Amino acid sequence: MTHVYALFRWKMDDDDDDIPQLSSHTLAALQEFYLEQQQREGMKTSQGFNQYSIGSIEEDWQLSQFWYSDETASCLAKEAVVAAGEGGRIACVSAPSVYQKLKELDGKDFSVCILEYDRRFSVYGEEFIFYDYNQPLNLPENLLPHSFDIVIADPPYLSEECLQKTAETIKYLTKGKILLCTGAIMEEQAAKHLGVKMCKFIPKHLRNLANEFRCYVNYASGLD
Repeated sequence: MTHVYALFRWKMDDDDDDIPQLSSHTLAALQEFYLEQQQREGMKTSQGFNQYSIGSIEEDWQLSQFWYSDETASCLAKEAVVAAGEGGRIACVSAPSVYQKLKELDGKDFSVCILEYDRRFSVYGEEFIFYDYNQPLNLPENLLPHSFDIVIADPPYLSEECLQKTAETIKYLTKGKILLCTGAIMEEQAAKHLGVKMCKFIPKHLRNLANEFRCYVNYASGLD
Protein backbone atom coordinates (compact mmCIF):
# COMPACT_ATOMS: atom_id res chain seq x y z
CA MET A 1 0.00 0.00 0.00
CA THR A 2 3.07 2.24 -0.24
CA HIS A 3 1.78 3.70 -3.49
CA VAL A 4 -1.36 4.99 -1.75
CA TYR A 5 0.71 6.71 0.92
CA ALA A 6 3.02 8.15 -1.71
CA LEU A 7 0.12 9.64 -3.64
CA PHE A 8 -1.33 11.15 -0.49
CA ARG A 9 2.06 12.59 0.52
CA TRP A 10 2.63 14.04 -2.95
CA LYS A 11 -0.63 15.94 -2.85
CA MET A 12 0.17 17.40 0.56
CA ASP A 13 3.66 18.46 -0.47
CA ASP A 14 2.34 20.04 -3.64
CA ASP A 15 0.51 22.67 -1.66
CA ASP A 16 0.71 22.45 2.12
CA ASP A 17 -1.99 25.09 2.52
CA ASP A 18 -4.57 23.12 0.59
CA ILE A 19 -6.59 20.26 1.97
CA PRO A 20 -5.32 17.12 0.20
CA GLN A 21 -7.71 15.74 -2.38
CA LEU A 22 -7.73 12.01 -3.11
CA SER A 23 -9.26 10.32 -6.11
CA SER A 24 -12.15 7.98 -5.36
CA HIS A 25 -9.97 5.02 -6.40
CA THR A 26 -7.13 6.02 -4.05
CA LEU A 27 -9.53 6.71 -1.19
CA ALA A 28 -11.19 3.31 -1.61
CA ALA A 29 -7.79 1.59 -1.64
CA LEU A 30 -6.74 3.50 1.48
CA GLN A 31 -9.95 2.60 3.29
CA GLU A 32 -9.52 -1.05 2.34
CA PHE A 33 -5.94 -1.00 3.67
CA TYR A 34 -6.96 0.48 7.03
CA LEU A 35 -9.87 -1.96 7.33
CA GLU A 36 -7.54 -4.91 6.76
CA GLN A 37 -5.10 -3.51 9.33
CA GLN A 38 -7.88 -3.11 11.90
CA GLN A 39 -9.14 -6.64 11.27
CA ARG A 40 -5.65 -8.11 11.69
CA GLU A 41 -5.04 -6.18 14.90
CA GLY A 42 -8.47 -7.18 16.18
CA MET A 43 -7.75 -10.84 15.58
CA LYS A 44 -4.40 -10.57 17.35
CA THR A 45 -6.02 -8.91 20.35
CA SER A 46 -9.09 -11.10 20.67
CA GLN A 47 -7.60 -14.48 19.76
CA GLY A 48 -3.94 -14.10 20.65
CA PHE A 49 -1.30 -13.92 17.95
CA ASN A 50 -0.68 -17.18 16.09
CA GLN A 51 2.66 -17.12 14.29
CA TYR A 52 1.48 -19.91 11.98
CA SER A 53 -1.79 -18.33 10.88
CA ILE A 54 -2.02 -17.51 7.18
CA GLY A 55 -1.32 -13.80 6.81
CA SER A 56 0.83 -13.54 9.94
CA ILE A 57 3.58 -12.87 7.41
CA GLU A 58 2.04 -10.65 4.75
CA GLU A 59 2.20 -11.28 1.03
CA ASP A 60 5.00 -9.61 -0.88
CA TRP A 61 3.72 -9.18 -4.42
CA GLN A 62 7.21 -8.30 -5.66
CA LEU A 63 8.14 -11.90 -4.78
CA SER A 64 5.00 -13.16 -6.53
CA GLN A 65 3.46 -14.24 -3.21
CA PHE A 66 -0.25 -14.96 -3.08
CA TRP A 67 -1.50 -16.88 -0.06
CA TYR A 68 -4.11 -19.61 -0.27
CA SER A 69 -7.46 -19.23 1.39
CA ASP A 70 -7.73 -20.92 4.77
CA GLU A 71 -9.99 -23.59 3.31
CA THR A 72 -7.57 -24.39 0.46
CA ALA A 73 -4.53 -24.45 2.74
CA SER A 74 -6.36 -26.82 5.11
CA CYS A 75 -7.37 -29.12 2.27
CA LEU A 76 -3.83 -29.29 0.87
CA ALA A 77 -2.28 -29.78 4.31
CA LYS A 78 -4.62 -32.64 5.18
CA GLU A 79 -4.01 -34.23 1.79
CA ALA A 80 -0.27 -34.06 2.40
CA VAL A 81 -0.59 -35.69 5.83
CA VAL A 82 -2.62 -38.58 4.42
CA ALA A 83 -0.26 -39.01 1.47
CA ALA A 84 2.84 -38.92 3.68
CA GLY A 85 1.48 -41.57 6.03
CA GLU A 86 2.31 -42.14 9.69
CA GLY A 87 5.71 -40.73 10.56
CA GLY A 88 5.93 -39.18 7.10
CA ARG A 89 8.11 -36.28 6.03
CA ILE A 90 6.62 -33.38 4.07
CA ALA A 91 8.52 -30.69 2.15
CA CYS A 92 6.81 -27.43 1.18
CA VAL A 93 8.65 -25.81 -1.72
CA SER A 94 7.60 -22.17 -2.23
CA ALA A 95 4.30 -23.01 -0.50
CA PRO A 96 4.48 -21.23 2.86
CA SER A 97 0.75 -21.06 3.54
CA VAL A 98 0.51 -24.86 3.34
CA TYR A 99 3.47 -25.11 5.71
CA GLN A 100 1.73 -22.76 8.15
CA LYS A 101 -1.45 -24.82 8.03
CA LEU A 102 0.51 -28.02 8.63
CA LYS A 103 2.05 -26.42 11.72
CA GLU A 104 -1.38 -25.38 12.94
CA LEU A 105 -2.45 -29.04 12.74
CA ASP A 106 0.25 -29.68 15.36
CA GLY A 107 0.55 -33.26 14.24
CA LYS A 108 2.77 -35.71 16.06
CA ASP A 109 2.73 -38.24 13.21
CA PHE A 110 4.57 -36.19 10.59
CA SER A 111 7.41 -33.69 10.18
CA VAL A 112 7.60 -30.78 7.78
CA CYS A 113 10.07 -28.24 6.45
CA ILE A 114 9.71 -25.14 4.30
CA LEU A 115 11.99 -24.29 1.37
CA GLU A 116 11.48 -20.60 0.69
CA TYR A 117 13.30 -17.61 -0.85
CA ASP A 118 11.72 -15.09 1.53
CA ARG A 119 13.94 -14.95 4.60
CA ARG A 120 11.11 -13.60 6.76
CA PHE A 121 10.09 -17.23 7.15
CA SER A 122 13.36 -17.92 8.94
CA VAL A 123 11.39 -17.10 12.11
CA TYR A 124 10.32 -20.75 11.94
CA GLY A 125 13.79 -21.83 12.92
CA GLU A 126 15.46 -25.02 11.76
CA GLU A 127 12.49 -26.01 9.62
CA PHE A 128 13.23 -23.06 7.30
CA ILE A 129 15.61 -23.72 4.42
CA PHE A 130 16.60 -20.85 2.15
CA TYR A 131 15.70 -21.78 -1.42
CA ASP A 132 16.27 -20.08 -4.76
CA TYR A 133 14.69 -21.91 -7.70
CA ASN A 134 17.44 -20.53 -9.93
CA GLN A 135 19.81 -22.86 -8.05
CA PRO A 136 17.53 -25.88 -7.69
CA LEU A 137 20.08 -28.26 -6.18
CA ASN A 138 21.88 -25.76 -3.97
CA LEU A 139 20.54 -27.38 -0.82
CA PRO A 140 21.98 -28.15 2.63
CA GLU A 141 24.02 -31.34 2.87
CA ASN A 142 21.67 -32.74 5.49
CA LEU A 143 18.77 -32.52 3.02
CA LEU A 144 19.26 -35.97 1.58
CA PRO A 145 17.92 -37.08 -1.82
CA HIS A 146 14.58 -38.88 -1.86
CA SER A 147 14.05 -38.24 1.85
CA PHE A 148 10.49 -36.85 1.77
CA ASP A 149 7.33 -38.90 1.44
CA ILE A 150 5.62 -36.07 -0.42
CA VAL A 151 6.69 -32.71 -1.82
CA ILE A 152 4.19 -29.87 -2.17
CA ALA A 153 5.36 -27.14 -4.52
CA ASP A 154 3.98 -23.87 -5.84
CA PRO A 155 6.54 -22.35 -8.25
CA PRO A 156 6.47 -18.55 -7.92
CA TYR A 157 6.19 -17.82 -11.64
CA LEU A 158 4.06 -19.19 -14.46
CA SER A 159 6.93 -19.93 -16.79
CA GLU A 160 8.39 -23.18 -18.07
CA GLU A 161 11.86 -22.14 -16.90
CA CYS A 162 10.64 -21.69 -13.32
CA LEU A 163 8.67 -24.93 -13.39
CA GLN A 164 11.54 -26.91 -14.90
CA LYS A 165 14.02 -25.71 -12.29
CA THR A 166 11.58 -26.26 -9.43
CA ALA A 167 10.94 -29.73 -10.83
CA GLU A 168 14.64 -30.54 -10.36
CA THR A 169 14.29 -29.76 -6.66
CA ILE A 170 11.07 -31.74 -6.36
CA LYS A 171 12.51 -34.85 -8.01
CA TYR A 172 15.62 -34.63 -5.83
CA LEU A 173 13.61 -34.45 -2.59
CA THR A 174 10.66 -36.78 -3.09
CA LYS A 175 10.49 -40.52 -2.62
CA GLY A 176 7.81 -40.44 -5.29
CA LYS A 177 4.70 -38.43 -4.42
CA ILE A 178 4.27 -34.92 -5.82
CA LEU A 179 1.56 -32.33 -5.22
CA LEU A 180 2.04 -29.37 -7.53
CA CYS A 181 0.02 -26.15 -7.48
CA THR A 182 0.36 -23.85 -10.46
CA GLY A 183 -1.63 -22.23 -13.24
CA ALA A 184 -4.03 -24.18 -15.43
CA ILE A 185 -2.01 -22.94 -18.41
CA MET A 186 0.95 -24.98 -17.14
CA GLU A 187 -0.82 -28.35 -17.48
CA GLU A 188 1.22 -29.56 -20.45
CA GLN A 189 4.54 -28.45 -18.95
CA ALA A 190 3.66 -30.01 -15.57
CA ALA A 191 3.03 -33.37 -17.24
CA LYS A 192 6.23 -33.01 -19.25
CA HIS A 193 8.57 -32.22 -16.35
CA LEU A 194 6.92 -34.06 -13.46
CA GLY A 195 4.49 -36.59 -14.88
CA VAL A 196 1.59 -35.13 -12.91
CA LYS A 197 -2.09 -34.89 -13.85
CA MET A 198 -4.62 -32.18 -13.08
CA CYS A 199 -7.01 -32.78 -10.16
CA LYS A 200 -10.68 -31.82 -9.90
CA PHE A 201 -9.98 -29.75 -6.79
CA ILE A 202 -9.56 -26.05 -7.55
CA PRO A 203 -7.38 -24.09 -5.11
CA LYS A 204 -8.47 -20.62 -4.03
CA HIS A 205 -6.39 -17.66 -2.84
CA LEU A 206 -7.10 -14.91 -0.32
CA ARG A 207 -7.12 -12.48 -3.23
CA ASN A 208 -8.61 -13.26 -6.60
CA LEU A 209 -5.96 -13.92 -9.23
CA ALA A 210 -6.22 -13.28 -12.94
CA ASN A 211 -4.86 -16.75 -13.74
CA GLU A 212 -6.80 -19.91 -12.96
CA PHE A 213 -4.90 -22.15 -10.56
CA ARG A 214 -5.05 -25.93 -10.35
CA CYS A 215 -3.52 -28.83 -8.45
CA TYR A 216 -1.58 -31.68 -10.04
CA VAL A 217 -0.53 -35.03 -8.57
CA ASN A 218 1.20 -38.23 -9.65
CA TYR A 219 -0.62 -40.56 -7.24
CA ALA A 220 -4.18 -41.51 -6.30
CA SER A 221 -5.20 -38.53 -4.16
CA GLY A 222 -8.20 -37.27 -2.27
CA LEU A 223 -8.22 -34.12 -4.39
CA ASP A 224 -10.32 -35.88 -7.02
